[in-house]
Amino acid sequence: MGRTYENRKAQIAKTAGMKTSLYSKFGKEIYVCAKNGGIDPTANLSLRRLIEKAKKNQIPGHIIEKAIDKAKGGGGEDYSVVRYEGFGPGNCLVLVDCLTDNNNRTIGDVRTCFNKTKAKLGAPGAVAHLFDHRAVFSFKHADEDAVLEALMEHDVDVSEIENDDGIITVLAPPNEYNKVKTALTEAFGEINFEIEEITFIPQTQVAVTGEDAQMLEKLLDMLNDCDDVQDVFHNAEMA
Repeated sequence: MGRTYENRKAQIAKTAGMKTSLYSKFGKEIYVCAKNGGIDPTANLSLRRLIEKAKKNQIPGHIIEKAIDKAKGGGGEDYSVVRYEGFGPGNCLVLVDCLTDNNNRTIGDVRTCFNKTKAKLGAPGAVAHLFDHRAVFSFKHADEDAVLEALMEHDVDVSEIENDDGIITVLAPPNEYNKVKTALTEAFGEINFEIEEITFIPQTQVAVTGEDAQMLEKLLDMLNDCDDVQDVFHNAEMA
């Protein structure tokens, strides 16, 4: 069924691992989501997803509560979502998602990371179309047909389902995230999801080795040391 579960898992795990200062990053993202969409997780489904993700990443409850309380006050910073696209070492593709209250500072920081690692920033749209934006759920289950039936009963728009040695991976459009999770939990009870994420999956991957691989690792480390960077995605397979 196309790309294997293991390749997807490695890509997503790498993305999740490429974060520093998790408390700050989650706090900022929860604050922005609550400020823009409301502080009630039952009404703001994006906020509910973020809170679930934060808890899964072992973010303390007081960090979550502080961010929501800050949004409740109505003041605070005004952050905007900014995405930078470029070409990393070995000609791999790189997406950098940021939350910023100062665009000049953020682009300067990101550009410095690229310039110091033999990478090049591209124009908006240069790279993003080569990634699929997907809700991804992976979990242990033996019956792919039963999973598909459960999703169809809830009229879920499924992009793809894979079964790799008893690990089912469901891919769907991002706006179907909550429908997928509801369908699966209603059909099979509480599920220990190995992955439940909205992410960018590369349509193709590029082998990056040797000095290029070292420079890419440096680029990723530098980007994730930037306070405004929330997520980094790439299509490199590093040996």
